[in-house]
Amino acid sequence: MRPGEVRALLWSFAYFFFLLAAYYVLRPVRDEMGIAGGVKNLPWLFTATFVVMLAAVPVFGAVVARVPRRRFIPLVYHFFVANILIFWLLLTFRIGLADTARVFFVWISVFNLFAVSVFWSFMADVYASEQGKRLFGFIAAGGSAGALLGPAIAVWLAEPIGRANLLLIAVLLLELAVLCAMRLESAAVVLQDRNAGRAAAGQRESGVGGGWIAGLVMVARSPYLAGIALWVALLSLAGTFLYFQQASIVAALTDDPNKRTAVFAQIDLAVSLLTIVVQFLATGKLIRRYGTGPAAAFLPLVFALGFLTLALTPVLWVVIAFQAMQRAANFAISNPAREVLFTVVARAEKYKAKYVIDNVVFRGGDAASGWLFHALRGLGMELNTIALSTVPVALGWLAVALALGRAHERRTADNRPTQPEAKSTNE
Repeated sequence: MRPGEVRALLWSFAYFFFLLAAYYVLRPVRDEMGIAGGVKNLPWLFTATFVVMLAAVPVFGAVVARVPRRRFIPLVYHFFVANILIFWLLLTFRIGLADTARVFFVWISVFNLFAVSVFWSFMADVYASEQGKRLFGFIAAGGSAGALLGPAIAVWLAEPIGRANLLLIAVLLLELAVLCAMRLESAAVVLQDRNAGRAAAGQRESGVGGGWIAGLVMVARSPYLAGIALWVALLSLAGTFLYFQQASIVAALTDDPNKRTAVFAQIDLAVSLLTIVVQFLATGKLIRRYGTGPAAAFLPLVFALGFLTLALTPVLWVVIAFQAMQRAANFAISNPAREVLFTVVARAEKYKAKYVIDNVVFRGGDAASGWLFHALRGLGMELNTIALSTVPVALGWLAVALALGRAHERRTADNRPTQPEAKSTNE
């Protein structure tokens, strides 16, 4: 840490802690509801999630263009709190449980990416590139600590109080995240004033401007942003293939929804323990020493090795170990590195283009990958064959990550963040 960074850093840590704690209380409920509707129906749920994300692009673009950051961020989270309370009522009074389960699965898939994307847009807006390399690992560890608390709560309470009442705990945690975001807003003013060339006070008090589909245009025009979008799409494909295997395995274990919720929470708990250790001890050092490209490339390397192992040994314990390793690699190393990539783009791109990449591209990749997996299984392909065919895809993904790292270093050297309102560049 450097002088003047402590207050903003600690509020950032706490903000992400409560945000992911809320999500990870809800995540096991979502996964159980997805199984309850039948694993064969998961591609339809993934497709519905993508459609909702796509429909939200113009709404998000219009709001962020006009509403200042200090008002926009609390507004987003209060909206989600109201949604959670509606779901709690429906589940408590057992109103249309089958339809509620499907809608909840889609909703939380939207909530997860949307809420986290807004958080990292905020971080990229507050911290400079050099600060991101040093501090994003620590900030991400706040999320991992929350991801440790969330599933622990679900493990302890899923059966005693029932899955519906877990939603009320998530509401409390999400409101605490809003409180931290508001505190961070005041701390960010001081921090940004210390960073020469960062956003001026007038910019903080206004929206980012632009049209309602500006994010799509930005991604289409900028090879740099398009490269990040490709990185995210390949992550979605690899992760979806692995998720479908996990869903099938847990579905075969038990028919009890509360027990299945607890099983998913236990998996999340194990991943969070591994992730938080790496983030506290290694992430910042690795990114600063090797750069954003190699750090972003670490996850594709894990996937390549994991799918190769799965192709040779397609058994339960390999799937579980693979899932734990790839999620820990993502959350601890590659995701903080990917977020650093956004510190060198224009301010509007940090919100609008990032929303398109993190939400529309990711969930579109989920939908397409889900149907692809379903089709491959329908053709009779076994897990080991699918896993082996994914290895070269992961290697191509690794090459994309290294290229993005080189582009990021060039942008950093050009000092482009000193022109926060400049048009998107075609690097």
